[in-house]
Amino acid sequence: MKLATLLLLSALFVSAGGCRSEFNSLQGTVKYEDGTPVDHGMVCFLKDGFLAKGVIESDGAFVVGSLRADDGLPDGAYQVYIDGAVIEDLKAPTGVRSIVPKEMTDPEKSGLTFKVPGDGRTLDIVVAKPKR
Repeated sequence: MKLATLLLLSALFVSAGGCRSEFNSLQGTVKYEDGTPVDHGMVCFLKDGFLAKGVIESDGAFVVGSLRADDGLPDGAYQVYIDGAVIEDLKAPTGVRSIVPKEMTDPEKSGLTFKVPGDGRTLDIVVAKPKR
């Protein structure tokens, strides 16, 4: 019984390791046109209801994850957009203001697409600073 359990666990680890190869690592940066980083938010990759994302760090860098924070994403063509890049603004009707242009927060309007693995392993996004 112990041997059967050990063999089953070994098979699960091997098959889980095999699934990892179906994902492609992807990293990049999000910066304004003047070179300063967008310092928070998420870069989202959407394809047929599947969503992968990378948290934008203070230096603008992100690493994409699907099942884990850094495991990459499967092959395919993705719509790319930025989510959660807001700051508190008590003068704004909602109490927050986006730090990226509004169209960048919508997968249908951002104009950003990325094909994995065809477009490489790095995506550097440049955005305009939104008007106040």
